[in-house]
Amino acid sequence: MAPQDSLVFKVRRCEAELVRPARPTPREHKRLSDVDDQEGLRFQIPAIHFYPGDGSGRDPARAIREGLARALVFYYPFAGRLRELPGSRKLVVDCNEEGVLFVEADADVTLDQFGDALQPPFPCLEELIFDVPGSSAVLDAPVLLIQVTRLKCGGFIFAVRLNHAMSDAAGLVQFMTAVGEMAKGADAPSVLPVWQRELLDARDPPRITCTHREYEQVEDTKGTLIPLDDMEHRSFFFGAAQMSALRSRVPPHQRASSTFEVLTACLWRCRTIAIQPDPEEEVRVLCIGNARTKFNPPLPAGYYGNAFAFPVAVTRADKLCQNPLGYALELVKKAKADVTEEYMRSLADLMVLRGRPHFTVVRSFLVSDTTKAGFGNVDFGWGKPVYGGPAKGGVGAIPGVASFYIPFRNREGENGIVVPVCLPAPAMRIFVQELDALLKDPPPSTTTNKSTFVISSL
Repeated sequence: MAPQDSLVFKVRRCEAELVRPARPTPREHKRLSDVDDQEGLRFQIPAIHFYPGDGSGRDPARAIREGLARALVFYYPFAGRLRELPGSRKLVVDCNEEGVLFVEADADVTLDQFGDALQPPFPCLEELIFDVPGSSAVLDAPVLLIQVTRLKCGGFIFAVRLNHAMSDAAGLVQFMTAVGEMAKGADAPSVLPVWQRELLDARDPPRITCTHREYEQVEDTKGTLIPLDDMEHRSFFFGAAQMSALRSRVPPHQRASSTFEVLTACLWRCRTIAIQPDPEEEVRVLCIGNARTKFNPPLPAGYYGNAFAFPVAVTRADKLCQNPLGYALELVKKAKADVTEEYMRSLADLMVLRGRPHFTVVRSFLVSDTTKAGFGNVDFGWGKPVYGGPAKGGVGAIPGVASFYIPFRNREGENGIVVPVCLPAPAMRIFVQELDALLKDPPPSTTTNKSTFVISSL
């Protein structure tokens, strides 16, 4: 079995085509919400799914293309193009049936050759989700690109690239699930799409009622934005043993904290030590949180717009690095608790009042928990994927800032979370040392928490 980091293969692609809705759909303009319409979501985000063959000989590209055309009858805005309203930067979807960009391909590789541990960074990713020339703009370009790559073993890879202003992870999974249902012969999706983006529009008059330090305009006075050259991508696995080791590092009264909270505190601290900011400078972690259930009543089932916030924890670099892990954990817990319905209303109002700013990226680390998004349940008729989720870390309008928490089963069959991290090579070495020390060296009060630390790297 070829090790993942040495795997090289060829992909033969057919010419890209535009898949339009299978039946005529309304020609109209639909406004995005004021939460959708922010600078930090104007980028393309990739996801990828790996499926084993089922021996039937069916062509997954054909089945998915047909399912896509039928699903677009219900999700017709995805077949449109984003425009800006004249005289403003307000985004609207021109529902014009131009279609979703679709690429059919074949690769001379088997699923087994990827190895048991299918996790980012994936070899030859740029071949599995090909950037069709002219397709990656935010405006006046396809909002979805899909590539289905058949493998020699009968399995296939489904890769998708989404204009993030249109939807979040939950919305994308909802759409992919609908494509799968239609590919399997359903007459309609089990969850009907709900547009209603006005539910997350600014109030009239808009009023900022909460503190939103995630949108502070911070000057990069010391040149501490991460350089994009010599970037290294690695994934880190956290199973029961790793999480137990991390929990042993925090005071007893904090050990009931969620996995997300403990892991975020740990990674933020290790990453800050690794990038070596000046001690007196502020550093921050932005914790993406799904806000669908924060509303009363909750947002309707089927709502597929962006419905999350970037609550932020902020502290000085020296305080974060010199204090025990419990210090960072308390800050993360407080940030997560900030997200309420009022917070989301205030966020939409801020976008209108302050010109739709980008979230702060200077000395920032962004984490997004996709463990409950449902990527691993998307079924096009071949069962569940052996991997489903984000295609890589570090994506975004500002590369290198974001990491994802992805549900994962390792080669021993243990369930856990895999986290892709993107850092300059020298910083990555320090990050690995810091994380390894937390996981392998038990604190003085314990003697048992042994763990195996797994990394994969290209």
